[in-house]
This record gives sequence, C-alpha cells and structure tokens, in this order.
Amino acid sequence: MSRTVRLTLFLVAAAGVGALYLVAVLGMPALGTNVHPYRDHAVAASVARSTANVVSSVNYDQRALDTLGEETIVLGSVIGAAVLLRPTEREREHVVRDSDEVLPPVQLLGYLLLPVTLLVGANLVLHGQLTPGGGFQGGVVLGTAVHLLYLTGRYQALDRVRPLWVFTSGEAVGTAMFAVLGIAGVATGVGFLANVLPTGTWGALLSGGTVPLLSIAIGIEVASGVIVLLTKFLEQALRIEDEH
Repeated sequence: MSRTVRLTLFLVAAAGVGALYLVAVLGMPALGTNVHPYRDHAVAASVARSTANVVSSVNYDQRALDTLGEETIVLGSVIGAAVLLRPTEREREHVVRDSDEVLPPVQLLGYLLLPVTLLVGANLVLHGQLTPGGGFQGGVVLGTAVHLLYLTGRYQALDRVRPLWVFTSGEAVGTAMFAVLGIAGVATGVGFLANVLPTGTWGALLSGGTVPLLSIAIGIEVASGVIVLLTKFLEQALRIEDEH
C-alpha cells in the first residue's frame, strides 16, 4: 500500500470520526443544567439490577461489551510486552541473590503490608458491586501486593510465590470467564453479556446478578497480567545480561 493510499484512508476515516464527534458534542446537554440523560438512565438501570455501585453497573452490565474490549486490550498489551522482553540470542539469565542491603524496618514494613494489601485487593474485587472498586482496581492492587516481597530484598521468595505459568494461565482464565458469562446470556436468549442471573437484594454481597462475577473475572485477568508484566520487567533488569 502506497503512502498516498494510506494517507487517503486516514483522511476519510478521520473525517468520519470527526463528524460523529461533532454531532455528539453538539447534542450534549448544556453545562450547569439539571439535564443529565446518561446519569438518569445509568442510575435507574443500576437500581433495577440491585447494584449499589453505579460505576460497576455501567462497566459490567450496561456496557459490559466495552469492558470485554478493554480486558482484551490489557491481555494483548501484556502478551506483547512479554514477547518483546524475552532474552535474545546475545543475552543469558543468571541467578539473582537476595539483597542484604535492605534496612530491617523496610523489611518489617514489607512483610506487614503484604497480607493487608492482599486483603484490600480482594475486598475491592469481591465488593465491587457494592462499594467503589471492582476488578480493574482490585486486580492492580493484588498484582502489585505480591511484589512487596521484592522491596524486602527477598527476590527468591518472590519467585516462589508467583510461579509465572500460574499467572500466564490466569490471564487466559479471566478472559475466558468473561466471554463464557457473555455466551450464557446468548444461551438464555437475552443477548451477549446480558445480566441473566438473579440480582438479589440491594446492598447484599450476592447482589447485582452477573456484575460480581464479571468483576472477579476482570480481577483475575488484571492481577495476573500485572504480575506477568512486572515479572518480565524485573527479569530484564536483574536476571538478564548481555554476553558481549
């Protein structure tokens, strides 16, 4: 494809996107008024599905298809980064020893914060339909919490608690869970990613229908992706050396 053809395709696509954007902007309610159609519809749908956290209702129910796309982007980004960070033919891996230079107070703080941070991450994922949080936020907290062991100077312990094959599989499992829940909506005749489970009681842990399950799927995928990504970055920085 020549440069002229590529430029022409870009200009045509940009013109279409620009026209749609202009129509959307011109159709928005004026600032400072009480007219908020999206808010009204989103809140009403959230209440109807017994989902106390409206943001989670939007992410995992009202526009769950967009969230599936975002999850797939995260998956693809982690895979791409992992491929690029693989050792080349000129590089070799070596064993990383634990550091003795970390101050004891820093080590103690890392050990104390590890279980607390894991609990906070799990709480964000499991209660995403009730309180601020959800799979994306909780997954990032869980994925980074494990690496508090690295701050304590215990790289070998970090290697033992985060076997890479488990979390590469976790990425696939989380994405597959999301897709399977979407197919369940098709199987019931409602639609892909439709909220087909009983919504329960407002404010209860088992409320929101498929919202908490989708949040868990996202949490697994994001936590696994963060761990894989940080593992590859640390390997590149600490374990891989150029032979020349």
